[in-house]
Amino acid sequence: MRINMIANKVGMTQIFNEEGNVVPVTVIKVEPCSVVSKKTDEKDGYNALVLGFYNIKENKLRKSESGLFKKSNLTPKKNLKESRVLKEELDKFEIGQEIGIDIFKKDDWIDITGKSKGRGFSGVMKRYGMAGAKRSHGTHEYFRHGGSIGASAYPAHVFKGKKMPGRYGGTRVKIQNISIAAINPDKNILLVKGAVPGPNGGYITVSHAVKKHAVKV
Repeated sequence: MRINMIANKVGMTQIFNEEGNVVPVTVIKVEPCSVVSKKTDEKDGYNALVLGFYNIKENKLRKSESGLFKKSNLTPKKNLKESRVLKEELDKFEIGQEIGIDIFKKDDWIDITGKSKGRGFSGVMKRYGMAGAKRSHGTHEYFRHGGSIGASAYPAHVFKGKKMPGRYGGTRVKIQNISIAAINPDKNILLVKGAVPGPNGGYITVSHAVKKHAVKV
């Protein structure tokens, strides 16, 4: 069963493994998520758990959103996330039940989804790593340009997908098959090998890997 846990990215640090090698890790805070509601195949067309994360005041929500928590008699949550499950798995959970970090173990493979840092409108050198023009005599105001973008009379247009200046970052990014290097259940902390998308303090989604299973690295 794969459950999409909502978590906070704290930042990066490093640890030493059993062989004495330095391993760069990302610190993730996985607070308990509450089951806010359940989607059923009969009513909604699919089975899913709706998890809530981070308590907030009721006046911070829309009335349509606050009604969901009043119906379930739960504390309002800032973030909601669905997790598709099977019918028999759905029956194992109750409204208001908390799901914590204990569903993960050391050396588990996980997938992490987050929103990458937004860098605004960027040129081709920053956005795609292009080299730019030569800084020689005769080159004027063209140092950071991308160069030619198309042909002349034929085909007489720029092809779709051409690498051009534009918005860089601020998009949904999924990193697959990251290993859990260490876990601290008392502080709800996961240490995962490598980098994770998004800024420090940003919200991410953590779930067991689709392509890999819990094996020792």
